[in-house]
Amino acid sequence: METRRLTKMALLTALLCISAYISFPLPFSPAMVTALTLVATLIGLLLQPKDALIVFIVYVLLGTVGLPVFVGGTGGFGKLFGPTGGFIFSWPVAYTLLSVYKGNKRSFTSYAWRSIVITIPIVYLFGVTGYMLVTNTDLWAALVAVMFPFIPGDIFKCLVASWLATKVKI
Repeated sequence: METRRLTKMALLTALLCISAYISFPLPFSPAMVTALTLVATLIGLLLQPKDALIVFIVYVLLGTVGLPVFVGGTGGFGKLFGPTGGFIFSWPVAYTLLSVYKGNKRSFTSYAWRSIVITIPIVYLFGVTGYMLVTNTDLWAALVAVMFPFIPGDIFKCLVASWLATKVKI
């Protein structure tokens, strides 16, 4: 790999790790509001699919071995199989697919639409399913706990990331 490409991937991996610290809890949910989804969307829009996939695999591996790169500065293998572990598993899939289907035109409207339609359903499919399996709750309880309160913020973060992706040249 060329130096410029590796540098972009390393910087975006670092930014993803740092964004995990920008978070706050909601009293009724084990999931937290974070900057991770904004940065993850930005990565999907800025990088080529292979590079985006590598960034997310590296991120998951860093957290799995115990580095505090997951939400709120947590890490470890157990986090992957906790109530919110499904969200972590979703990122390599959702944001790599965003990178695949983002299109060639750097357009806010195209980026925003694609990031909302591609990433949000995939992230919540994995996240809600994981939450239900770990906590033994029904679908409605899982949707109320880890999806419904977060959708408006996720849409907003997709819009911000889409705007940034049209302005940033890396």
